[in-house]
Amino acid sequence: MSKIDLLRMRDLKSRLDNFIDKQRAFMYKPIQIAEILYRHRTESEQHGLGDLGDKEVYRNSSKRWRDEITRRLIGRICTSSQRFQDNLFDENAIPPRVLQELAEVNKQFGGVVERYIYQQFAKRQMAIRDIAAYLNCDAEGFNIEEFLQEFKQSKGLKKSIDKAYEITVYALLNAVLDAVGVRVEISVDAEKLGGMQEFEELIRRLVGVSLEQPTRHIRAQLFRAGVANAADRGIDMWANFGPIVQVKHIDLHEDLAEDIVANTTADEVVIVCRDADAEIVNRLISQLGHRIRGIIRESELIEWYRVAFGKYLRELGEAILANLRASFREEFPFSEEFPVFYKERGYDSIPKPDMECPFWQPDPQ
Repeated sequence: MSKIDLLRMRDLKSRLDNFIDKQRAFMYKPIQIAEILYRHRTESEQHGLGDLGDKEVYRNSSKRWRDEITRRLIGRICTSSQRFQDNLFDENAIPPRVLQELAEVNKQFGGVVERYIYQQFAKRQMAIRDIAAYLNCDAEGFNIEEFLQEFKQSKGLKKSIDKAYEITVYALLNAVLDAVGVRVEISVDAEKLGGMQEFEELIRRLVGVSLEQPTRHIRAQLFRAGVANAADRGIDMWANFGPIVQVKHIDLHEDLAEDIVANTTADEVVIVCRDADAEIVNRLISQLGHRIRGIIRESELIEWYRVAFGKYLRELGEAILANLRASFREEFPFSEEFPVFYKERGYDSIPKPDMECPFWQPDPQ
């Protein structure tokens, strides 16, 4: 096993840090790297990992190793496209030659690079816990700008600011819809259904109406669609009263804005965007006005939150906070298993090396 000199170790750590900084909260790709390093250190012959130069040896198996860990730690696995997952090994990420050097440092110092990656994961988990604790405040103590600032200031969560805005929009809109009593009417043309009575049971099961009860009312609601696709054009929310909602806290250039509308099958779209991007959406409205119901600017969202937690605190405050807490837990689960896992791997007992190793960091007390 070759030895990596200190200068090169510093370069490798800088490269790994830059890579980690680009990742979202759950660090799927860095964890995949850590699991390759772990097996290279402990089971290299069993997995054929003596030489990491050929990524095909571990490209698919390392996804399974990663999923085993993330399922244990946070109860979920990576659902991105295979192409997106595989660019982990591209030249601008962690290519095999860099991975081989990281493996050599890791083995030389008893797992220190694996440990370092999981230490960074732990920092993000701590940031998530801090925000969850903030959301446990009373409605009188909640401030939307402070909540969003937690994401902006956290090095580990900045990449997830779009999800923060998504759950913020969802929490407000659903609470307001409920507070003002918006209802959706579903009805069937009884005469037409009477002429096709064989399908009455199908309509009753599917829509909840029948010849006996041709009309019903349901509460207007928004539903979060979950993880968006890699191209960032997925539906963020859909409503049981028609439109879909797209939350875009990104640089929204005109082509992307057009694609959002063109690639969506819904008849109506509501776009939530930064104030700086509102002009682009307004231009689209003039071209595709029949598809775009309207836009919600970031400044409007903030102002509506101020009104909700001010003038309408009693009517809306706790309802919005309850929505925020539930959506935050769903979007950002934190691990109760991590301390056990960390000790099982022996990461808590790796001694400080006799020589300088930039990857060795003390655990927080």
